[in-house]
Amino acid sequence: MADRPYQERFHGLFDTVAELNRMREFWRAGVDPPREGRTHATAWIPTMDIFARGEDLVIRCELAGIGPDEASISLDHGVLTICGERSGAPEEEGTTYYVRERHYGEFRRTINLPDATDSSRVAASLEDGLLEITVEGGAATAREPQRIDIQTAGGERR
Repeated sequence: MADRPYQERFHGLFDTVAELNRMREFWRAGVDPPREGRTHATAWIPTMDIFARGEDLVIRCELAGIGPDEASISLDHGVLTICGERSGAPEEEGTTYYVRERHYGEFRRTINLPDATDSSRVAASLEDGLLEITVEGGAATAREPQRIDIQTAGGERR
């Protein structure tokens, strides 16, 4: 178990079901999915890279067109949440779109961090539409799960 891949230590890194639902809606509705009834599954999801820089975990998230006041980052019980809103889809009278790939509205990404990650070890900066979050020591080798013996009714341990 000590040499299991780095990615396996962060279960729940991507909300796969939500992304599959979003893709299904996209293909069913065409290029411009319906705006009503927006849920987490149909909201836009910013792309991100997650990698190790030494023992630090680095999360880079593309937030083009979003200022620091339009995004927020929180850490609660080891779950890092990035959320916000890109407002103001350009609606110009007399404009016909041939391609419309940019998404507007609310977004939310959650990432499970290693146990006992403290917010004082997390730093964030936003520059040129790229949010970079560094979790100090977040990529250090994780502890192995500890086995707990189960006793039988007779008191034997297994």
